[in-house]
Amino acid sequence: MSLAAAAAGADGVMVETHPAPEEAICDGPQALRAEDFSDYMRRLEQAAALAGKELQPVA
Repeated sequence: MSLAAAAAGADGVMVETHPAPEEAICDGPQALRAEDFSDYMRRLEQAAALAGKELQPVA
């Protein structure tokens, strides 16, 4: 959903990561594995570009 939102021009997305989602106390099924985060961010950057946007870091 977040990739589609970025492609549609969303101003932000929220993503949960966890080193072992299956062991998470809560929200495990919706968490992204930590080792998959870099690939996800690459895909998110491409999706945002479809809407003419660039990812910006949050301090």
